[in-house]
Amino acid sequence: MISIYVQILLIILFWNADSHIIPRIEECGLSCSQGIHCKSKPSGGIFNSFCRDAPASLSSMVLRSMKISTVMKCVQGSPCSLYLNIKGTLSLDENIRGLEICSLSLDTQQSQCTNVRFTRKKSKMLNGKKVQVQFNCVEVNVAQHIYVTMKTVPNYCEVKLSQEYYVEDCRNSDVGKYIPACLAEKFDYNVDRARKLITVNVSNFPREQDYYVRLCYKWFTCEDAGAFAVIKGKESFKSVSLKYSQLLPCLCIEGWLAIPDARRIQLCPFANDTKTLWDNIVYNPSTQTLAWEPACPVLVMVNLCRFTKLNHDCEDIENSFKNSTEKQVKYSRVDTHPRLCMKFTTKKGTWIKCPFAHGEFPAWKMRTAAVAEQIQVFFTSQTKAQFSVLVCNRTQMASCESLGMHHSVSVGDSVSITMPQEMYGSTICIQGWRTDVDYSVPLQICDTYCGFHNQSYGDGNPAKAMTHRMKSVQSLH
Repeated sequence: MISIYVQILLIILFWNADSHIIPRIEECGLSCSQGIHCKSKPSGGIFNSFCRDAPASLSSMVLRSMKISTVMKCVQGSPCSLYLNIKGTLSLDENIRGLEICSLSLDTQQSQCTNVRFTRKKSKMLNGKKVQVQFNCVEVNVAQHIYVTMKTVPNYCEVKLSQEYYVEDCRNSDVGKYIPACLAEKFDYNVDRARKLITVNVSNFPREQDYYVRLCYKWFTCEDAGAFAVIKGKESFKSVSLKYSQLLPCLCIEGWLAIPDARRIQLCPFANDTKTLWDNIVYNPSTQTLAWEPACPVLVMVNLCRFTKLNHDCEDIENSFKNSTEKQVKYSRVDTHPRLCMKFTTKKGTWIKCPFAHGEFPAWKMRTAAVAEQIQVFFTSQTKAQFSVLVCNRTQMASCESLGMHHSVSVGDSVSITMPQEMYGSTICIQGWRTDVDYSVPLQICDTYCGFHNQSYGDGNPAKAMTHRMKSVQSLH
């Protein structure tokens, strides 16, 4: 229970950190409390960089505190900008003429210093009194890492305050809304399918900043789809061409300013082109494994089905339904028959892919021949296989109810099924399928002719009658 409260507290703190409002200022400047007159001027920091021993009368606690925050200045007609608001508390002393406030960017190693001087006459009268100094003219960038120091003038050793500070990034709602570096840039694109190039045109970003553009595949994050390109802010031509290997639904164009933690914008123009997702089907003959790996994240139901030539439908194979929660959908011990297919079903439609339809893998065939009241069934296959044969009554196109006549047969062998006269009819079918695999296509031969009973063909020779009938043998492959 305690851990739940801790998580809720962290969420609240994180949300507040990203959503707090940055205070506004009309002008940056220097101010001192307690009626002390002070003024500032830029300093190179060189003359005050070396410290001296402090007088015995000077307390090391003469500098008591330093607080740093971010403020925002927005002038009508100009973009908003960010400044450091630095507050320090100093105990006035006759040995101190002022303060030096310095900021060092740990990202660029650039520094700037300001000297704060007090009016001597007034400061002597208030000797020992605390005065608060506020300076907010240090301009900073989004997400900048700053090191701030506050020292006395003269610089007395051991009398110094320092603090690291991180400027808010674009995740802060106030910064993200008003600072140009975080404003949503705009870009459009053109696709050259012949050369496999996407030309990206970028606009509405600051001239003093460079801009990065890349192609990426969007999963939980956007994964690189090649090297990124740089558009120089000073260049007038804000366009770049990026090469792609395949147009996929998750292929996105991503752009961001060349500053730390800049907000990235993404455009995924091919999100509806899901047809290419179903091509990545692989079969491994040694393990008889059929696998599909989605090139992009997609919510899809996958199953195996049997393609029928009669109505160009694909009848679902039982116990083959899987969803794409993982990066691979796999079926083991799969029959390589041309009519065994994979079916992909999403909210937008259904797609069927038949990986064995082009004859690249060995297939098997089932044939029947009618002799008197018997049906002879045999199989041909380029590989060793086991089959089952069933006599069934076809009630619907996709279902055939067993009539209790079940037989097993191997490649090269045949089985003869006795068919009583009362079973003849247009709905009686012979169904066969492989039993040495987990997923097989059941084939059916229906309307089997049983008219040889008490009949003879040609000169009455049974062998000739068999040969004559074989010319009209029915087969499926």
